[in-house]
Amino acid sequence: MKQSIQRVEKPWGYELIWAKTKDYVGKILHIKKGHKLSLQFHKIKEETIFLSSGKMIFLFENEKGELQEIGLNPGEAHHIPTGRKHRMIAVEDCDVFEVSTPHLDDVVRLEDGYGRQ
Repeated sequence: MKQSIQRVEKPWGYELIWAKTKDYVGKILHIKKGHKLSLQFHKIKEETIFLSSGKMIFLFENEKGELQEIGLNPGEAHHIPTGRKHRMIAVEDCDVFEVSTPHLDDVVRLEDGYGRQ
């Protein structure tokens, strides 16, 4: 069955939701150079990201509870377990494939550069 694609405008770029079922969601995040997503975590949602193009700094809470900066280049992926703080910062325009559990509203924003709660 052909899937409709939902475009969601964001202050940092946009999301294309290309798969949505009761079990998983697939998105492409286009993040404009110099922009960053919220520092956030999820109570239920679990996700894995794959950087298709561009370069980013990925802030990720390690096992010790410390935020570490990880440089991601095209072709690299990172898993984000439930409860871990994280943030994507675009060094260049980025296209990120994200696959996650279907809990799209499960976002706890700790810091946001666009005034969102």
